[in-house]
Amino acid sequence: MTRTILPLTVASLLGAAAFAQPAPPAPLRPPGAPPTQAGSSERGLTHFDLDFPGGAPRYLVDTIQRAMGRPLNAIVPEEFAGTTLPALKMKNVDLQQLFQALEAASRRTEAVLSGNYYGGGASGGFANYQMVNTSYGFRTTDGRLTDESIWYFYVSTPALPSASTLASSGKVCRFYALGPYLDQDGGSSAGLSGGKHLTVDDITTAIETGWKMMRDTDPPAISFHKDTRLLIAVGEPSKLETIDAVLKALDVTKPPPSAPAAKPTGKPAEKAKTDE
Repeated sequence: MTRTILPLTVASLLGAAAFAQPAPPAPLRPPGAPPTQAGSSERGLTHFDLDFPGGAPRYLVDTIQRAMGRPLNAIVPEEFAGTTLPALKMKNVDLQQLFQALEAASRRTEAVLSGNYYGGGASGGFANYQMVNTSYGFRTTDGRLTDESIWYFYVSTPALPSASTLASSGKVCRFYALGPYLDQDGGSSAGLSGGKHLTVDDITTAIETGWKMMRDTDPPAISFHKDTRLLIAVGEPSKLETIDAVLKALDVTKPPPSAPAAKPTGKPAEKAKTDE
């Protein structure tokens, strides 16, 4: 009995020792290696190197597909197809990192024309600008990003009227200084061609005659402010050009200012003596 039990006991101890041995240690990751398998990020997105010289969004999509070695689901709307993207040179990035960096680099704060205001005549005018933020890039509506996620290209710009729209639509208020064309008492400063004295009615009648000859059924409204001697006009910018044309024509009729008479200098010359 003793000879039979001893070998079984020794075999049992050797088996238990075999199961109790620790598992072999995992191989160490080389310095600089990605934390997951090669070519894949922690988010499950493929890593790739990119060398994009710059150009249209569709060209960037083609360059990314060649770098990834697989198709990229991307939509580029036709109205944004001509957007010029900067050069991009990336090392070991995924789609999320690339597109986040592109969007951040595109952000700009720009001054956009939001209105024109004219003083008319010699007073000139000024433009009103508004500061706005713009950006562009690729976005996705997928909650969990994968290599099969669908990306779309966007351009974020403010919905402000362009300069041409501001100049051709809507009514504006302009101010025209009539002081240079009038005397203190309402007549013209002596010197307009023909010596005729102009009044406010003379100038406004010429303006209104122009609108009538153009058969304008909705001419601008005009009013003269006596204290400031300003002609105030409200109407469409294209119709107010008649006022500019009238004042410009009156500027042409003004003679150049005469030079002041030279003052005599020194002693008057003595009269020459005549022989008796």
